Parts: sequence; C-alpha cells; structure tokens
Amino acid sequence: MRRSRCSLAAGLALVFGSPLAAQTTNDVIAAGAAFLLFPVGGRAAALGQTGAASRGSAEAAFWNPAGLATLERNEVALHHASTFVSENTALSGYIASRRLGVVGLAGYLVDYGTQEITRGPGQVTGRISLKNLEMLASYATEITGALTFGLNYKLIQFRHECSGDCGVFPSVAGTTHGLDVGMQYGFGAKEALRLGAAVQHAGFPLQLENRDQADPLPTRVQFGASYETALPPVEGAEPARVRVLMDVQEPWGRYTNPDLRIGAELSYGETIQLRGGYAWLHSESSGASLGAGLRLGRVLLDFARLFYASGTFDEPVHLSLSVLL
Repeated sequence: MRRSRCSLAAGLALVFGSPLAAQTTNDVIAAGAAFLLFPVGGRAAALGQTGAASRGSAEAAFWNPAGLATLERNEVALHHASTFVSENTALSGYIASRRLGVVGLAGYLVDYGTQEITRGPGQVTGRISLKNLEMLASYATEITGALTFGLNYKLIQFRHECSGDCGVFPSVAGTTHGLDVGMQYGFGAKEALRLGAAVQHAGFPLQLENRDQADPLPTRVQFGASYETALPPVEGAEPARVRVLMDVQEPWGRYTNPDLRIGAELSYGETIQLRGGYAWLHSESSGASLGAGLRLGRVLLDFARLFYASGTFDEPVHLSLSVLL
C-alpha cells in the first residue's frame, strides 16, 4: 500500500482542522499524535461518533473507559477502518467479573503505508513508512449500582521507518504515555438515561528528536448523554427500542466552542440495529454517518460509513467484529 506524504498531511489536517496539508513531511511527523482523534468502532462511528455515555460494548475503551464496567460477558473485538490516508486496525479483549470489575488490553495500529524516495526518473533509492501504535490497558468497575468508573493506561508511539537511502527523511521514532479517565451514571430503574464524562489522551508530549520539538497530546474533555426507551409493542413482532445519544467535546483548556455530535439507534429485538448520526466538528471531518448492527448468537457485526460534508476526502468505512465469550 502506498500513500503520499501530501495525503498524510491532509489526513492529519482532517482531524485537527489545521493547514497541515501545505506543510512538509517533517511538520507532519511533529503531529504524530493526531491519530488519537480518529474514531474507532463501527457502532460509535455510525452514531455520529458519540461514545461518552455508551454502555455494553468493548468499543467503550476508545471513547469512555467507564462504559466497560457495563460489560456482562467477556468480549474479544476486532475493529477496522479504511480511510483515504490510512488503514486502521484495533484488537481488544476484556474479562468481566461482577466482583472485581472489567480488565483488558487493546492494541491499535494506524498504518499510513509506504512512500518511495527517488533521485530521478525511475531511480528509487529508498522507501519510508509511517505508523502509529497505541497499547491500552483498561480497568473499569461499578462504584455503586448506577455509578461506574474507568481508566486506560496508554503507550503511544509514532514510527517513521526508512529502508535504503531516504536522504533527509531518516528513521525516527517517538514514544510517550497517556491516560483516559471516565465516569458514567445511570438514572431510573433500568438506567434509561445515562450520563458520561471523560478526559481523553492526557499525558506527556510525544518527543521525537528533542524536548523543544515535542508534540503535545490532543487532550480532550468530553461529556455525553444517552436515553433509551421501548417503542409501543406490535403484535407478532419483536420488541423494538430506540436510543438517542449526544456528546460535546473540547480541547483541554478551551471551553467556549465545543464539537457537537448526535446519534440515534433503532433496535429490533436483539438481532438488528439501524444507526445514524451527525458530527459538527471544527474540521473538514464534519458530516453525517449511517450504519447497522447484526447479532447472531454471540457474534456481533457492526458497520458504519461516514459522509464528510466538505466533500474533500474519500469517506471512511468502519467494520467491527465482536465475540462474546
């Protein structure tokens, strides 16, 4: 897979809403933590990228780790997203215990592909590849029956690798550490209304060469709510439910103009879920989303497609496969 340096810069601009696409590869390398803002998971992506108040899914590790505390079974999940700038894959596994809480690990790879380095027509001297890696160790528990708490420790790495003669683009790598902390609270007998809050991507700057060039992590503060209710029963049909979600998110230290995300889900029994949403973001990744979920026994399949309002970039496709153990 090959992707140009310009495509990489544009992709980072997509999530940051900044003019990175006009900068050099060295500038792009300095934005090595931008991938933390890419959405993970077919369910949340379809719901307008909402996840602060979601429950019952392993995707919660990437949105609000407090949601992991509501897992009722052990779960293994594989998430993949194909974008114009990268191929993103996450693999996770969680063990749920009523007494001890939920613990688990996840690995996340964002692969921007390779780029040939040439000295003249047809003269390839080297190849560079760009990757981001994230390893998560998660713990979540119920503090009371309605209040949950979750924590992620994260190892974050940016890798710019060279094979051959890459000239002014030598191999370089940076590693740092971060935390996600979140809480959720459910109201009512069945916790139909659920509120969530999380601080994401807090940690040390990502340092590649020296401290002066370290890139701060894109720390975010996120609040969300979800409300679920049953629809009037129809004779001979499976029970149906509808869920509505809303999130607001802002960079740490700036609380005047948040991103807004909304989503809605229609569930037909336990088998089929239809989803849609919209994300109003301060970047070119604003836009609508559609998706669906299918449950076959202990296997869950989730699909999402994002539609960018700007029309500038090819829209991502998200697929998730989860197995309940």
